[in-house]
Amino acid sequence: MKNRKTEKILERAENHFYRGEYEEAMRTYGILLRDHPSLEEARIGAILSDIAFENDEEAQALFEYYQVLKEEKNEEAERIIEDMIGSLDDAMAKISDLLEGTLFGSDEPMNGISYDDFRELVELRGSFRRAFEDIMFSTRVVITEKEELLDFLQQLVDNGFNEMAMRYIEGAAVAYPGEEKIQDLIEKIKG
Repeated sequence: MKNRKTEKILERAENHFYRGEYEEAMRTYGILLRDHPSLEEARIGAILSDIAFENDEEAQALFEYYQVLKEEKNEEAERIIEDMIGSLDDAMAKISDLLEGTLFGSDEPMNGISYDDFRELVELRGSFRRAFEDIMFSTRVVITEKEELLDFLQQLVDNGFNEMAMRYIEGAAVAYPGEEKIQDLIEKIKG
């Protein structure tokens, strides 16, 4: 059962979260969990704060949806959010497998070069198109970070590899829903 003091601390944690102060939010939720380990709102807040360190847009969207569910007094709010977090984790794992170069869930890593090495090749060859055509049938570019993926997708579109870009975008859109740059690239391909 929450008392007035617990409510105020929870409100403070939520405000930190809304402002993007995820470290403070995590610390405040941690204090609540120390004193009230079964407080579901603090547990969900801590999980979303942790997610926000990797993907703040996704965490903010889930947090806002969670707040709506609570306002509607939905008794399933925690379970719904936990299911959504589980789905996000599954999607991120699949994207991670794709980006790190594992093929169809096998444990065998695919041959590839890091994105940094590929960028060096682009500089040596003088253009993205030439460098990509040189390696596209012989090796893979191993992308491990969101920024690398977005840059790679932009380069694919800018250099006319639209069909290939769309295959990557379909997976990226699952991992990063609402990412404006992905939406812009889709519009650019359509236009």
